[in-house]
Amino acid sequence: MTASDVTVAPPTALTVEEFLADGFGLRPQLATFLQLSLAELERLLPRSTTDLAALHPGEFHADQATSFYENTVGSAHLLELAAWHLSSCNYIADTLRLQQRFARGQVLDFGGGIGSHALAAAALPAVERVWCIDLNPHNCAFVGWRADQLGLADKLRCCRDLGERALPARFDTIICLDVLEHLPDPASQLLNFADRLQPDGITLLNWYFFKGFKGEYPFHFDDPALVERFFRTLQTHFLEVFHPYLITTRAYLPLPPSL
Repeated sequence: MTASDVTVAPPTALTVEEFLADGFGLRPQLATFLQLSLAELERLLPRSTTDLAALHPGEFHADQATSFYENTVGSAHLLELAAWHLSSCNYIADTLRLQQRFARGQVLDFGGGIGSHALAAAALPAVERVWCIDLNPHNCAFVGWRADQLGLADKLRCCRDLGERALPARFDTIICLDVLEHLPDPASQLLNFADRLQPDGITLLNWYFFKGFKGEYPFHFDDPALVERFFRTLQTHFLEVFHPYLITTRAYLPLPPSL
């Protein structure tokens, strides 16, 4: 299989139905990118969560997080994320519907992973450009490659972090899904989002500060003091906006500094 085998005509949109069908062509794209056969990929996907967890150093200190995601997990994270997006497609479909409802202008996808949300946002007419941030260079390379395959390269750019000078000073939409629980100081990240969000902008967030009933999420931070700081920061800097989807993702407006 070669890259030309998975190239598709540039779409006018990436619909939720297309995601539910095949994750926007995720399986053949990932197999080609990792130079695997589809049979090899299907063998690796069910064990990807276990394989990724095996990379965990045991005692995971906060100051190790950046290096771990940037240098250690490698392509194992691609496989684990792909398995999650394919097996939880109904849940993720609702997050895409939520994104369709709110995303516009300059969009930040913070911790974009394999790019499902970044690609779908880039295909929306109301979106000018998507900036996909991810520490893992394998993730960034894969998302950029997928954007090229799907005819979206002109509307999507991948970066390592928010410090890159090419990024806008402020964003109209900030998306941060399944990321905050991996950060050693998620409250500080909320403050960063508040600084980078337009006064009339909106942010879509979720979190899961829990290591699992059987320790199945060793990469998550769950310190009670950390979680309390997070919620106090959230409540003093953002106002929740109702949406009708029964998912953990929430939508927020920034609160004016005087409130």
